[in-house]
Amino acid sequence: MKIVGIIPARFASSRFPGKPLIDLKGKTMIQRVYEGVKQASSFSQVIVATDDQRIVDEVKRFGGEVMMTKSSHVTGTDRCGEIALQVDADVIVNIQGDEPLVSSAQLDTLCNAFRDKNTKIATLGIKGVSEDDLKNPNRIKIVEDKNNNALYFSRSPIPNSHHGSDQIVKTYPYVRHIGLYAYRKETLLEIVQLKRTALETIESLEQLRWLYNGYRIKVVETDIETPNIDTPEDVEAVLRFL
Repeated sequence: MKIVGIIPARFASSRFPGKPLIDLKGKTMIQRVYEGVKQASSFSQVIVATDDQRIVDEVKRFGGEVMMTKSSHVTGTDRCGEIALQVDADVIVNIQGDEPLVSSAQLDTLCNAFRDKNTKIATLGIKGVSEDDLKNPNRIKIVEDKNNNALYFSRSPIPNSHHGSDQIVKTYPYVRHIGLYAYRKETLLEIVQLKRTALETIESLEQLRWLYNGYRIKVVETDIETPNIDTPEDVEAVLRFL
């Protein structure tokens, strides 16, 4: 099975412009992400996908592989879909470019889900969500079925605890989403053709488009916690880890 890792990276982030090129103790964020992904044993190829020449130049500077994509892509998945048309792969893994501490163990665990031929899309989740993360709309929560397939993703605390007893709420295994996706290549090329849905627009979560259209998303449990960088305020947490 040939697995290709793709790191979508754009310069013009609405919440944090220029984010891939910020300095994190002597290395740019995109370099730290790339080097972390390369440590995983599952990948036959790792590619940065961008629409900005400044990111192309930086990836070439540190010796990485990079491909230019259209600037019109709305999501990282769309950007991965363009690259998927040009590479030989069975599985494509979408590694967000704002995960400078991405774990190779996490990535290998995610890739292992495709040993099951029924897995078409997979992602990661971690149990034990803090009270702050439950309320934080930048920390995505998941509800799963008994087979660890996602039922729903939300920026809100789910399940809603209004009618639950204190004991049930305290012991419920809330799950937080870790934003890594993997898809069989043919599945990726299908889902990038789907039209946006109202659910996706309301929550601003593209994976709801896939669920709405009947695709199953396998949630693979991980116990590895790595902070990502959504906003400038998140940088300090990553610097503490480094």
